[in-house]
Amino acid sequence: MSELDTRIAAQIAREVAARPEQVRAAVELLDGGATVPFIARYRKEVTGGLDDTQLRLLADRLTYLRELEARRAAIVKSIDEQGKLTPDLTASIMGAATKAELEDLYLPFKPKRRTKAEIAREKGLGPLAQAILDNHNADPALLAEAYITEAVPTTKDALDGARDIVIEGLAENAALLGQLRAHMRDKAMLVSKVAKGKEEAGAKFADYFDHAERWNKVAGHRALAMMRGRDEEFLSLDIEVDADSVDPVKPVERLVINALTAQGNGAGDKWLRDVASWAWRTKLKVTLSIDLMVELRERAEEEAINVFARNLKDLLLAAPAGAKTTMGI
Repeated sequence: MSELDTRIAAQIAREVAARPEQVRAAVELLDGGATVPFIARYRKEVTGGLDDTQLRLLADRLTYLRELEARRAAIVKSIDEQGKLTPDLTASIMGAATKAELEDLYLPFKPKRRTKAEIAREKGLGPLAQAILDNHNADPALLAEAYITEAVPTTKDALDGARDIVIEGLAENAALLGQLRAHMRDKAMLVSKVAKGKEEAGAKFADYFDHAERWNKVAGHRALAMMRGRDEEFLSLDIEVDADSVDPVKPVERLVINALTAQGNGAGDKWLRDVASWAWRTKLKVTLSIDLMVELRERAEEEAINVFARNLKDLLLAAPAGAKTTMGI
């Protein structure tokens, strides 16, 4: 077993409450083509008595962690080839515990299509964005006057370009994305509305025509029902964050403002707060809402599979003749 597999086995052992040698034995059997039911029933002496539940979690985590490590290696290689790999970045990448954290760290280095921010940089507006970030007391409009050119005819054009650059920086800020994702998992609401004119045709989804509940409390069967209604175009689904907050600046937007350290009263602070609000509404919320929808579907499908498995187990173990005394010969 390689050093990587040994490390993965040690991590899984902690998660499934087993000894590392038990996990290593199970991994060798799985790699050899054995299935979880076969190992649970016929190889207890090899795995030290790991049960079906432990083995299924072990198999799932083994697949996930191997994919995580493969992606980690690919990301390190890609950034290194760009000549941008630093010791601090390497440490952050090696310390990432989930695929989402890895992808957040890779965002600034991922090859991408030509963006609005890239176009703004090509027009020479990168220094303007940096000047606003560096001096919150300066008036962004006055700073922008120095960047008016044939390609940037007005101060508004200059400030729009600077805004695009700042927004891209926020969208690639791994620490901010982690904070926003955690906040949304805790505070987000899943909101379902009936599609216009579909009340009669979508009557079977009537319970979700005007429905809202905490994202982290949605039962799997309800989540799948709402997603089915959306897929059949009877419902619209949205993620709302801090809907119950009376603060004019929502807590989630405050996180973005804090990332820009724009809490002051300078002209630059006010401009950056507007940019933070715009970034949240047009970029960050959209991206993270998609992530939460994917996560919700995975959670709901796993719950549905577990319910089906329990019901099937009860059915298979039920007395075939019912509550009748039988005797075998």
